[in-house]
Formats: sequence, C-alpha cells, structure tokens
Amino acid sequence: MKLQVTQENLNKALQSVGRVASSRGTLPILANLLIKTVGNRVSIAATNLDIAITHFIGSKVSEEGAITVPARLMVDFVASLPSGTITLELEETKLKISADKYESVINGTNAEEYPVMPAISEGTSWKIGAKTLRNGLQQILPAASSDEGRPVLTGVYLHSHENILFLAATDSYRLAEKSLTKTTHDISLLVPASALQDLLRILSDVDEEVTVTHDDQQVLFRVGDVELVTRLIEGTYPDYRKLIPKTFAQTATLKKSEFMNITKVSSLFARESAGSVTLHLEEEKQAVSIRSVASQLGENTASADAVINGEGTITLNSRYIIDALHALNGDEVQLGFNGKLEACVLTSPKYNDYLHIIMPLKS
Repeated sequence: MKLQVTQENLNKALQSVGRVASSRGTLPILANLLIKTVGNRVSIAATNLDIAITHFIGSKVSEEGAITVPARLMVDFVASLPSGTITLELEETKLKISADKYESVINGTNAEEYPVMPAISEGTSWKIGAKTLRNGLQQILPAASSDEGRPVLTGVYLHSHENILFLAATDSYRLAEKSLTKTTHDISLLVPASALQDLLRILSDVDEEVTVTHDDQQVLFRVGDVELVTRLIEGTYPDYRKLIPKTFAQTATLKKSEFMNITKVSSLFARESAGSVTLHLEEEKQAVSIRSVASQLGENTASADAVINGEGTITLNSRYIIDALHALNGDEVQLGFNGKLEACVLTSPKYNDYLHIIMPLKS
C-alpha cells in the first residue's frame, strides 16, 4: 500500500472514527483502526462489535493495500502533524508515515484479522435531512437511560406513527418525544443512544441528506463520506403514548429564560434532596414559584410571572427541568399537570413538534 492524503482530511477521518476503537474490549485488535484503499479513496474504519464507523477520504493511491494500526497513537500523531501532504507506505506490517520534516513507522497488524460488521443486504432505505436529524437527536438524547440493567431504555425509539417519523427516549423518570418529518415507510427501530451520540458528532457540521438503511438487526446511517452501522437493541419499547395526558387541570405559560433562572437558583438549595424542588402555580398572583429546602444550608423561594390556569403544586427534579428547558425551542414554555401525582408535560407554545414529560417526586 502506498498513498498520499492531506493532513486535514486524514485528521478529520481519524477524529470521527477514533472514538469507537476500544482498548477495553475482549479482542486486542479492537483498539486498532483499519486503513484500506478503496479505488482512488482510502477508508478509515473502527468498530467495537456493536458500532462501526467508516470514513472515506480522497487520496492519490499508488499501491493498494490494507493494515490495522493502534487507534490512539495514529489519532494523536496525525493531529500533531503540520498541514500539508502525508505519505502512507506499507512494508509488510509496518506503516511508514512521512510528512514534511516528520518520518515515523507504526507497527501494525494484518488487516485480515480485523472483524467486519455484517453487511445489510436486504434492507429498507429512506432519507432525512441532516439538520432535521441533528436537531432531533440534540433534544432527545439527554432523556435516554444509561442503566444497562434495562437495555431497552438505553436506546432511542425511531419509529413512524400515523405517517410521521418520531424520536422518543425515556429513562422511566422523564420522557422526550420529537416529531421529525412525514414518512411513507413503516419504521420501528430501537437504536443504541451511544451510537446516536457518535452520529450526532458526525452530523455536527453537515447539512446534506442522511441515507438510513436497516433490516431486523442493524441500521446504517450514511452521510457524505461517512458510514455508521450499529446493531439494534432487541426488545419492545414501552407504549409511552399512554403516559401523555390530553388535558390538564393546571397549566402555566411563562418566559423560558425566567423559568430557567428560578430553577437554577432553587437547584442550589436542592442538592441534599437529590435535586427535589416544589413548583406552585399561584392563580391569584399569576406566578410560578419554586421552593427548595436544604436542612443544613437553608431554603429558597423564587418566582416568575406567568399565565396560570388552575392552582396546584408538584415536586420535580430540578436537573430534569433544566434539561427540558435546554431542549425546548422558543422564548416561552408551557407546563401542565393533573395534580401532584401525575406527570408534568413541558412544551413550547410556538413549536408543537417536541414535548418533555417529567414524573413527579413524592413531596
């Protein structure tokens, strides 16, 4: 193998795939990257057996070939090189790297030993705008669970309902749902949230279309020169729509910035009580007040003007409120609930494509 690439392109490819390579895996070779020529391009790939990312970059290929090299060393080394042309030359299992006044040799491993993710031969394909998917993932991913004891909740439910494509995530304490776009496909995919975090990084500076291809076991996201394939999570996602109330006995509409400020202040006094704060909707004063108590430190009450319909009190986790407010679009937020024991729903009056549900705490 012998080829030339620019430092900028190679560095970008290594940064996008390097995170997937893992030195903690059962197979030592999973700590490596696979570098392979494909026609007049070179592919940089990494996998941890659950997720695989491949980044293709244009190159001047003199001799074809393939090798795997330690991911961390390769990523850090190329990032340290000056911009310009880099020459990669393979001699047996030694990768010689030359750039300007730098010359190094990295000991590699035979590419045939590197595991390959099974290809999706007979799958369903459809497309979605990168910006649409990126915005949806940013709003949804914080609500996914990290508890491996309930694998289904560590995924994001990408599904169609009444010809609309939705994203949904829950950790059983809160739930976020985002409607993305119209669709004619019947879609039901439970995608690991960790894989979608990697996809979100790939989509960070992309505005083109994403092609999604899936079968019963895997899903492939292809955008530009990058491909991400991940195994789907087995299991049935909870029928979360049963949790969404249709009407509310208590509602409040207020400026999002003011709600954020009073929640952040109250959260400082809620550290002892795992973030627990009590919201009180005051119909006479047309205000929302938040109270928090720390037995060792003191207590706090903060309020903001609001349009109130129905007086009531509910106790919520302040961190979940802050996460929800970060995810909501628009300058205003509306919250609604039916008594202190029912779920609290946060939405934006101007944007009806996203909702965030927070389950109450015992007060």
